[in-house]
Amino acid sequence: MSEIEVRIVQLPAMRVACVNGFGDGPEGQAFEKMKQWAAANNLLGRPYRLFGYNNPDPTPGSPNYGYDVWLTVDESLQADGEARIIEFPGGLYAVTRIEVKNPGDDIPAAWQKLVKWMEASKYRHGRHQWLEEHIGPLDEMGGEQPFTLDLHLPITE
Repeated sequence: MSEIEVRIVQLPAMRVACVNGFGDGPEGQAFEKMKQWAAANNLLGRPYRLFGYNNPDPTPGSPNYGYDVWLTVDESLQADGEARIIEFPGGLYAVTRIEVKNPGDDIPAAWQKLVKWMEASKYRHGRHQWLEEHIGPLDEMGGEQPFTLDLHLPITE
């Protein structure tokens, strides 16, 4: 898979609920927290977008890092003990879709290809948040099954 399909997307401003997992494999922790929070707030079964990203990033010599999960919400929801609310301003992104079977290999390799694509394009690296959009229902996230991601690389013209 040396070729990469990229589309340019302007993400709109979004209001999101955010939870964080931290440790060795924090994605599963973060998704479990978000599933519980979303269920408690009667959000499962309604339309939403689901994003994630490392926070904080992995550091050499440590298996621990963090992962934030965002779920789009409307104005009726407020921050509570588990989730904080973020007003994301949106931004311009180069986006590629990947089917993930082995997260430790597939995701970093796809990010590297997307960055190389950007470096050879007319776009420059943007300063807004890198994002992984998880395609599918929240209750299917965080397990061992293959899944689909849209990688969003921030760009500017």
